[in-house]
Amino acid sequence: MARPDPRFFETLPATTIGALAAMTGAACDTAAAALPIDGVASLVRAGAGQVAFLTGKRFAGEAAATQASACFVGERDAALLPEACVRLISRAPHAAWAMASESLHRPRRLDAAAPAVHPDAHLEEGVSVGHGAVIGAGAEIGAGTDIGPCAVIGPGVTIGRGCRIGPGAVVQYALVGDRVTVAAQVVIGEPGFGVTPGPRGLIDVPQLGRVIIQDGVSIGAHTCVDRGAFDDTVIGENTKIDNLVQIAHNVVIGRNCVIAGHCGLSGSSVLGDGVQLGGRVGLADHVSIGDGARLAAASGLMHDVPAGETWMGVPARPIRQFFRETAWVTKAAGRRDSGGQG
Repeated sequence: MARPDPRFFETLPATTIGALAAMTGAACDTAAAALPIDGVASLVRAGAGQVAFLTGKRFAGEAAATQASACFVGERDAALLPEACVRLISRAPHAAWAMASESLHRPRRLDAAAPAVHPDAHLEEGVSVGHGAVIGAGAEIGAGTDIGPCAVIGPGVTIGRGCRIGPGAVVQYALVGDRVTVAAQVVIGEPGFGVTPGPRGLIDVPQLGRVIIQDGVSIGAHTCVDRGAFDDTVIGENTKIDNLVQIAHNVVIGRNCVIAGHCGLSGSSVLGDGVQLGGRVGLADHVSIGDGARLAAASGLMHDVPAGETWMGVPARPIRQFFRETAWVTKAAGRRDSGGQG
C-alpha cells in the first residue's frame, strides 16, 4: 500500500465512501456508505482505506488485482473490479478521483511568514546560501552544497553533499543525491500535466508523486522536471541533461544518459542506461527506450526502441530504414522532375 510522501503532502482527515459519493455525484451501495476512506492511490498501489479509479478495459488486469477499498468506475466497467472493492459509479471516474484527492491530500507549501531559511530546515556545515534564497521547513541540505541567489528549496526537500543549485532555480517535492548540478532557472517538482474532463470542463488532476535525482546528475538551465502523478519521476546516476529540456511526470531515466537541448519526454516514458537523445527529440508517452539506444536530432518517437539501436526521423524508425526510404523518395522525385522537363 502506497501513500503520498508525508514530507511533501499533508494527509487530511478521513472521510467515508458515502461522503465521497455525495461530493463527486457518484452512486454507491448504501450499505457501504459508512466505510472509511483516508487516502487515494492508483489501482496497482491502492490498499485498505484507499480509493482508486478505473477508466477502461485496458486496465482489467490491474482492476482484478486491486486491493482498494473503493474505486470510481463507469457503469460498464464495474464488473472488472473484485467483489471486495466498493464501486463508486461515475460518468467521469478520473475527475471524481481528482476531487477526492484534493479532499484527502494537500501539498505542503512554503510558509510566506517564515524567515528565508526556515528554523526547521537542517543545513550541514559548509552550506552556502545566496542572497534572496528561500529554504522551506524540514529541508535538509548536505555539506559543501551551494544554494544560488534567489533559489527556492521547498519544504521537505533533501539535497545531498557537494551540490550546486543555480540562481533562481526551484527545487520542490524532490530527493536529490550528492554532486548534483542544477543550473540557473531550472524548475524541479512542479505538477505534471494531468488534466481530465470534469462536469464543467477540464480540471487539473492532483500530482502526488516526487522527483528522485541520483548522484552526479547535471541539469541545464531552464529545464523542467515534473513530479510524478503518483509514482516518482526518476533521473539516474551521472545522467547529463542540456538546457531547455522538458521531463514530464513519471518519466524514468537510467544511468549515464545524455539528453540534448529542446528535448521533450512525455509522461511515463522510460529510458534505459546509456541512452542518447539528440537535440529536439520528442517522445510520446509510455514509450520505452532500451539500454544504449540513440535517437538522432529532431526525431519524433512513437514506439519502443530495442537496446543498442539507432533511430531517426518523424516518426522515428531504425536509421538504415530511414536512409533507404529517404533515398527512394529522392530518386522518385528526381524521375518525376526529369519526366516533367521532357
